[in-house]
Amino acid sequence: MNLDSELGHCLSFINCQLRPAARSGAPHRPAVTISRQAGCGALAVAEKLADLLQQTTPRDEPNWTVFDRNLMAKVLADHHRPGRLTKLLPEDRAAGLQDIIDDLSGQQPPSWTMIAQTSETVLKLAELGNVILIGRAGNIIASRLPHVRHVRLIAPLEKRVAYAHTLYQMSDRDARAFCLREDAARQRYVKKYFKTEVADPMLYHLVLNTGLVAFDEAVRLIADLVRGPERAGNGSPRPVHAAHLAH
Repeated sequence: MNLDSELGHCLSFINCQLRPAARSGAPHRPAVTISRQAGCGALAVAEKLADLLQQTTPRDEPNWTVFDRNLMAKVLADHHRPGRLTKLLPEDRAAGLQDIIDDLSGQQPPSWTMIAQTSETVLKLAELGNVILIGRAGNIIASRLPHVRHVRLIAPLEKRVAYAHTLYQMSDRDARAFCLREDAARQRYVKKYFKTEVADPMLYHLVLNTGLVAFDEAVRLIADLVRGPERAGNGSPRPVHAAHLAH
């Protein structure tokens, strides 16, 4: 996808959300975070979910928007970073000595700075509502927001390999390596910066196996969760504060 078009879409959403409106005292718009194993179809589910939720969203409300890869474009724009850094920000970017070298040379911000800035943007979007945030520990960052629902998608490895093989036109061998590599990267990211296990079911309102549940059924289940009554303090996942970042 083109970085400029992704950033334009992000900015359009934010501008729409920040229009002068009588929001004072009004209930928060809902939001969803999606954590996922690689090859579970998270983006496909998120896009279908946005379409379904939009059907019952009032016309004067902003459209439901999915933030996946375009999330990093928004982070970089928020903090006046060059767009080329998008390629340098995988969810498991290594930190340490290279951070110090980069920081001293001014080539790119150290990873702990980017994680903090990413968390700030994720929290801002979650607070605005009508968003579906994929990855980047969104469920942990927004864990204290009662209007946000947290979902994790899982599936058997063979199912995920088959999906990645078809979606990304990879060989079976490359698709398997991709799934294992991405899973390990996301585990490291959450463990390193948030001191949490990404697979802990207590972090989520709903865990769905897309190897057993079709995408459309998964979308319906998540939509029911989002449209359900407020669960402030009742049935919410265990709160983990975003301040658990490791510096």
